Amino acid sequence: MSGPLAGVRVVELAGIGPGPHAAMLLGDLGADVVRVQRPGRPAAAGEPGNPQLRNRRVVQADLADPADRAAVLDLVRAADVLIEGFRPGVTERLGLGPEDCAAVNPRLVYGRMTGWGQDGPDAHRAGHDINYVGVTGSLNAIGHPGQAPVPPLNLVGDFGGGSLYLVVGILAAIVERAGSGRGQVVDAAIVDGTSHLSHVIWSQRGLGRWDESRGSNVLDGGAPFYDCYATSDGGYMAVGALEPQFYERFVTALGLDPRDLPAQRDASSWPRMRERFEQLFASRTRDEWAAVFAEVDACVTPVLAFGEATGHRQLAARRTLIDVDGITQPAPAPRFSRTAADPPTPPPSTTVGVDEVLAGWG
Repeated sequence: MSGPLAGVRVVELAGIGPGPHAAMLLGDLGADVVRVQRPGRPAAAGEPGNPQLRNRRVVQADLADPADRAAVLDLVRAADVLIEGFRPGVTERLGLGPEDCAAVNPRLVYGRMTGWGQDGPDAHRAGHDINYVGVTGSLNAIGHPGQAPVPPLNLVGDFGGGSLYLVVGILAAIVERAGSGRGQVVDAAIVDGTSHLSHVIWSQRGLGRWDESRGSNVLDGGAPFYDCYATSDGGYMAVGALEPQFYERFVTALGLDPRDLPAQRDASSWPRMRERFEQLFASRTRDEWAAVFAEVDACVTPVLAFGEATGHRQLAARRTLIDVDGITQPAPAPRFSRTAADPPTPPPSTTVGVDEVLAGWG
């Protein structure tokens, strides 16, 4: 496929989570991504059940084998970017660390994806998304009052604060290289990215507008006009009527007169307002309420399961979700006016040899 990163060559040392997601995103944008996978791993053949391996070729190499390591360094010599997601020091011990790679390719952008970062007292500790978002304050803010925090899947840490920040760093380093002619190391840590992603919360906190108590702020479900409500059939409606004009249309569509209600931002009245909204939403099914709000510009939508999202009219119209070899998956994003189809269809991964890649890379 074409794309704004056409011509950019990426070597991905196989890992899990945010590293492969970052490589997928670069591939979706048109980069030529080659994933180096240990022989015998199922993903080495580009298993059809793993769409996260789309848009790249796979080569098999044992990084502990000197001959295979030399072949990988040949790929590095011709590449623009390398992505690795091991614990700090692992690639150095393998002879594929930043200095080893810079020795054969000083223009290489070396992307490192970890949870804790390359330095600090916890840098070598194990961890997962829930641990990283847990220490940044983000996890504590998600959930209902008096209940345990709710893990936000692995979207906030692994992919929000992780892979997306790695990709931003890689792209910035590529731009800088155009002037300096030199590559550099991108140290992307999930704790750093998640904290940066939470900047608006830190800003509100610094201004004295954030309550550390879970479920007591406007954007964390504390406000009755920004929350989810159960319907009579066990479904839910998502209400985001923050601005006054949306709030007025919201309560009107519920059958209420805004003049009979307390002021929207009167927090002392929020419990009574919430109780009234809960009663009304519980009187109809989710789809009935969705029909009510379908043409009302009030920021109110149904809460859909993944399997239902394909039928949403906006997602269907934009082909936000596509089918590749019988597997539904998100289309590449964002979209571009000149350098890619709308939307492009990402091909699945294929297994090739190092020599074949090098022949194409010159």
